[in-house]
Amino acid sequence: MLYLPFFPHFFPDLISIAERMATVKHKILVLSGKGGVGKSTFSAQLAFALAAMDFQVGLLDIDICGPSIPKMLGLEGQDVHQSNLGWSPVYIESNLGVMSIGFMLPNPDEAVIWRGPRKNGLIKQFLKDVYWGELDFLVVDAPPGTSDEHISIVQCLKATGIDGAIIVTTPQQVSLIDVRKEVSFCKTVGVKVLGVVENMSSLCQPLLDMKFLKTTEAGEQTDVTEWVGEYIREKAPELLNLITYSEVFDSSGGGAAKMCREMDVPFLGKVPLDPQLCKAAEEGRSCFGDQKCGVSASALKKIIEKLIQNQGFSTMSIDAKA
Repeated sequence: MLYLPFFPHFFPDLISIAERMATVKHKILVLSGKGGVGKSTFSAQLAFALAAMDFQVGLLDIDICGPSIPKMLGLEGQDVHQSNLGWSPVYIESNLGVMSIGFMLPNPDEAVIWRGPRKNGLIKQFLKDVYWGELDFLVVDAPPGTSDEHISIVQCLKATGIDGAIIVTTPQQVSLIDVRKEVSFCKTVGVKVLGVVENMSSLCQPLLDMKFLKTTEAGEQTDVTEWVGEYIREKAPELLNLITYSEVFDSSGGGAAKMCREMDVPFLGKVPLDPQLCKAAEEGRSCFGDQKCGVSASALKKIIEKLIQNQGFSTMSIDAKA
């Protein structure tokens, strides 16, 4: 049984947090049981998608030791400013604001070596001192696992109402073992699981985006990509629109869909491992307006629209503004 501590000295903070969060309609946590599954990438693209649907969106990065959200939204090097209303988020668009400890580090290579109480204190500060204004959605990107930061965010937000959590995983058992713990955590602390996303379910990309190598008799490899491209265009142009598919992780155990059936939580869908999505994240861009991200953007769009329809948030399409 998980022990969720409650300290009397939290009361003043909880009142301040409740007052600050009163202008935020929906609060969504993005969780993962394991690091490296693409949770922050999903959080960033979810924020981009909601903003593209003309919602007022805030993205809060509480991954204190590994803040990657500033990079994924193209906001590296930005500073947080303070006004009489509190800390001001960094805005990438007029309706998309971001807050992260990454904006406060004097050196991006500096390690954050903090014990739990200091982390918890910063999370409380983010919740009570950041002036978001009127928000339709606050997306909270949490670190992997079920430790201090998760307990703090749930404890601080529960009184103000959390819509629920989206859990991101990869298909293999070594990831799903930890995701089961994450689902159990949510059930124990009373946070609704809005759904599970299976990320990196396969490597998908257009045929001509692949690199082709030929092994010589001496065992050396030579790049024949240009030759293959010319051959296909001349001899088999009907192949130009094909998408290649290859499993990266072992999904023979049934993947996230099977786990969701067993644990009675919604399965939102699969997102392929798309090099173009990785590039968009590296460059701090939305994937939805990028024609090269067709494979991943289509999958993400279906997942996000399914989430919105399931929760009754809105019927507006991501394409409304993208």
